[in-house]
Amino acid sequence: MSLASKLKELRLKKKRSLQQVADAVGASKAHIWDMETGKSKNPSIDLLTKLAKCFDVSIAELIGENPAGKDVHPQVIAMYRELKELTPADRQAIQVMMDHLKSRESKD
Repeated sequence: MSLASKLKELRLKKKRSLQQVADAVGASKAHIWDMETGKSKNPSIDLLTKLAKCFDVSIAELIGENPAGKDVHPQVIAMYRELKELTPADRQAIQVMMDHLKSRESKD
């Protein structure tokens, strides 16, 4: 799930307005809206930290990189555990393969 989708989901789940979230994290309502709609895609770590605290989630959960999150397929979790056991060189080789596969998919 993208950061934009996650932000909107959490805001609606907590029943907060854009303005309430903006006030809680010290940002403008327009900036929160831009983040929710995907127009602003690179928030600072400070803003991510404040948003995570506002919604009572971890930063990893907020940005969709929690390997144990509820939306993660069990096979991905198993692969993550196995990756931790590999050498840095082996992980780099796998990263190259993933990058190749992703670039191939975007050309289709």
